[in-house]
Amino acid sequence: MRYVELRRHTDNDGDQLTAQGVADAEAIGREALQPPYAAFISSGAARATEMVTILRRATGQDDTPIVEVTGLRSTVEDRWRAAAKAAGQGASVEQIRAVDPDLVDHEERLLGAALRGIVESLPEGGRALVVGHSPTNEAAAAALTGATVPPLGKGAGVLLVEDRGRFTIRAL
Repeated sequence: MRYVELRRHTDNDGDQLTAQGVADAEAIGREALQPPYAAFISSGAARATEMVTILRRATGQDDTPIVEVTGLRSTVEDRWRAAAKAAGQGASVEQIRAVDPDLVDHEERLLGAALRGIVESLPEGGRALVVGHSPTNEAAAAALTGATVPPLGKGAGVLLVEDRGRFTIRAL
């Protein structure tokens, strides 16, 4: 079995965490992590990398590198924003799919492939801590599990479990 803790970054202003976002990430680091981690992964956005850095420090694993997997970040973020706005506040990926099915279908394949690559890079029994975005985290997880993942609040996450090629999702 292999495990991925997939989290959304905490509160931000642009591409940086706010003071509250930093405080919330530090609280997650104190209260909600399950180290050790074989990998620390960021989507490549500064706010995601900042949060991963805080969480890695909380685990005492500063020697483990942070890897940027830009495939976890959509190249059409404005299209996601427009579709999410049209679907309504707090919309799920499935509600966004109803607005722009081609976007969600295409992006699920890309994001899911990036997430699968992370899982496959882990050793048996390994655990990765991944920080990305919403709704792309949910789309990536849905691509692997076939399950609808409810919208993630800032700092929230899910646990993706791979067991002999089968993926399931659990709450964190």
